[in-house]
Amino acid sequence: MSFHSIDTILDFLEPVNKDYLSEDEGYKPNQLGYNILAYEESFPSLEQVDMVLVGCGENRGITVGKANHNAPDAIRKELYNLYHWHKDIKVADAGNVKPGATLQDTYAALRTVVSELSAHAKKIVILGGSHDLTMAQYGVYEAAGKIIEAVCVDALIDFKMDSVWASDKFLMEMLTREPNFIKQYNHIGFQSYMVHPDMLETIDKLRFDCYRVGKVKESMEEMEPVIRNAQLFSFDISAIQHAHAPANRLTPNGFTGEEACMLMQYAGMSAMVSTVGIYGYRQEQDTHQLTAKQISHMLWYLMDGMLKGKIESPLSDTEQFNEFKLAFAEVETTFLQSKKTGRWWMQMPEGNFAACTYKDYLIASDNEIPERWMRAAERG
Repeated sequence: MSFHSIDTILDFLEPVNKDYLSEDEGYKPNQLGYNILAYEESFPSLEQVDMVLVGCGENRGITVGKANHNAPDAIRKELYNLYHWHKDIKVADAGNVKPGATLQDTYAALRTVVSELSAHAKKIVILGGSHDLTMAQYGVYEAAGKIIEAVCVDALIDFKMDSVWASDKFLMEMLTREPNFIKQYNHIGFQSYMVHPDMLETIDKLRFDCYRVGKVKESMEEMEPVIRNAQLFSFDISAIQHAHAPANRLTPNGFTGEEACMLMQYAGMSAMVSTVGIYGYRQEQDTHQLTAKQISHMLWYLMDGMLKGKIESPLSDTEQFNEFKLAFAEVETTFLQSKKTGRWWMQMPEGNFAACTYKDYLIASDNEIPERWMRAAERG
């Protein structure tokens, strides 16, 4: 595959800030900083790369002032110091997207950069910036005319149309503007006391799914198939407890650091998830760089998930799956379980397979309709 077209996006990018990096000899050979192919003097070859980092410190969607790169660079500093356990996952760092004259200009630049990198079949990770940058992330699929499933992890549901800030209301535009390319939207980790009840009714009428943080924490593994089915994965650090992410000033509650890493690992395991955005980190609100460290750990687990996902067989390789045929509520269907990873799939009425869990299989075995199956069948 030729990568000459990468040259067309260099005008939108600034090389990685060397002030945040040691020279190669400053890192041990088994640290990430030694192994990541960073855009410094020249743009790295992406031929053998699995994952590409792109910084975008744009935060005019939530605050007055010029965009800066402090957030992505602070995360890099912590990430590069971690040890590289996943030798089969090759990582490149494309540097930072230059801030545009306006917020919309930055959206356009980020969309262009991610579109070009995505065209080379790499998993792209955006280090934000405010959460409204998800609009640029979605714009990658919109521009390609690709119908997708999207997942946001966030304590809030950003439908606040009376706000002056794009970060408070971008979700409404993303889910309702025409033409629309979102087949399914899943919201993970909302905190009820900060979400208007009518908002949940609106999302339910659209046949989209929302998962309250307390319910998710009871059974984290139930989120794995939700994330596995998605192409777009967007994570706002407001979903993480303040104690685990001090830069989150919105709420003391939410996911623990370990739970956030688990969700990111699921995104890594998914062969479908092609773009990942981590948003809402503001370095000036951090304490002892603990939030930057937390995000770097999440990126490490993303790589861990990618390594696990690499061993998965395609569903067409029937010998690598246990097959269970059963009937529930007069519906005959088939469940598949991977012999390599233990993950489950269920056959839908159209014949395609959707991601599910062992719990869904047990429910179907009791002649009950799994809610996940019902919701997926309703959407068609």
